[in-house]
Amino acid sequence: MIAKLSGLLDSVGVDHLVLDVGGVGYLVHCSSRMLQGLPAPGARLSFTVETVVRDDAILLYGFEDLAMRDWFRLLQTVQGVGAKVALAMLSTFRADELAHNIAVQDWTSLTRAAGVGRKLGERIVTELRDKVPAEAAFTTVPGKGGAAIVVGASARDAISALVHLGYRPSEAQTAIGRAANRVGAEAPVEALIRAGLKELAP
Repeated sequence: MIAKLSGLLDSVGVDHLVLDVGGVGYLVHCSSRMLQGLPAPGARLSFTVETVVRDDAILLYGFEDLAMRDWFRLLQTVQGVGAKVALAMLSTFRADELAHNIAVQDWTSLTRAAGVGRKLGERIVTELRDKVPAEAAFTTVPGKGGAAIVVGASARDAISALVHLGYRPSEAQTAIGRAANRVGAEAPVEALIRAGLKELAP
């Protein structure tokens, strides 16, 4: 299996690049995010590779770092997510954005990726929520007066509860952020929910 490639960038396509390694051109599928950040052809590159063996082909997928490769693998553990959809998600989100959206159960944001609809977005959140680190729920939201407030991992369940009540994820995050500023980030989930609902009250 090929796990890493180093060579000269030969050309760039819509969803792939060709890397010249000692005179052999390797076609490597990459996220649009990675392709947009590439230097001009002729530059030397080195990146992590995932080899996918199918009945009809051996495909190579390239990643700018190990975190993105690990997400590529993890996403495909979800039923309905193949290499194409996983790559589309990595084209749309950074690793920290993916982790955060899953941690706070924001499946609607996941549907921004090509091939991800409501049902698949919900399945990704459900199956991967416990596999992302708790600190992924940390976020900075605007508090009253524009001051930034840090929402800790203990607020994850409170944000999720408000989302399930019908509030948009962005509304829930802001409300719980402000609530945490008032009652404390380590307050019980029930207290954060009550305080968050007061923040959302007209």
